[in-house]
Amino acid sequence: MPSMLPILIILGIALALLAWPWLRRLQRERRRQRLRRQVFPTAWSALLSAQVPLYTRLPAELREQLHGHILILLDEKDFHAAAGFIITDAMRLIILAQASMLLLNRPVDYFPQLHSIVLHPAVFVVNRETWDASGVHHNERQVLSGESWERGQLVLSWDDSLAGGMNSEDGYNVVLHEFAHQLDLESGAVNGIPMLRSGKRAWTSAFSSAYADHCARIEAGADTWLDPYAATSPAEFFAVLTEAFFELPQPIQQQYPQVFSQLCAYYRLNPLNWTTV
Repeated sequence: MPSMLPILIILGIALALLAWPWLRRLQRERRRQRLRRQVFPTAWSALLSAQVPLYTRLPAELREQLHGHILILLDEKDFHAAAGFIITDAMRLIILAQASMLLLNRPVDYFPQLHSIVLHPAVFVVNRETWDASGVHHNERQVLSGESWERGQLVLSWDDSLAGGMNSEDGYNVVLHEFAHQLDLESGAVNGIPMLRSGKRAWTSAFSSAYADHCARIEAGADTWLDPYAATSPAEFFAVLTEAFFELPQPIQQQYPQVFSQLCAYYRLNPLNWTTV
């Protein structure tokens, strides 16, 4: 009778390969649980209270959640400086506190496709090659305050990240905007439809109608409380509405009640219930 040892070895290797992803997920979740249990420094809370007014509006239980999310993101995401810029711990904290707002009350994997954040001191210039509908090639220079890439990077202007966090009632927050693109990407494409548990038809109906209305208003030259940039594409519409959801929830509820309902369900929050600053 041939020896069973080679077969057992092969089976053992196969089982180990099958179990490895599960073991890695288990190890990662244990590490995250330890981070969530860490005491959030009082000095950090004071800094966020002074620099991110939205933080002070959060109910106590959401603030505790936020602390855990911040600690995990600080551990898992790398920051890289552009143009010789020096990044401080306070900068990391202020940016990730804003990003963590998008994770509250939700089962999350902490922006799994994002590995690093590139921080510029101020707005930055990128060169773009585009082709118009006639096939004519164009070179464009764009001045940006943020950009979210599908290759695991997110780029931010520090000046705009700080200013967006400091004013929580103007509907402009570049950190919320770019991290919303990362949520959008989790569904496989940046198209304004993030990964939904259910109700994709209701989401698409609500957002399509509101997007068409907003584009018509912009084309007609009408004044609008919502950033005109939202008319660029459905993906930008979702990102801009995410900014507004946290900072200007009432206008969304009044003008686009179905969209507001979808955002409340997706983010599992209702900012209208929070204390105003």
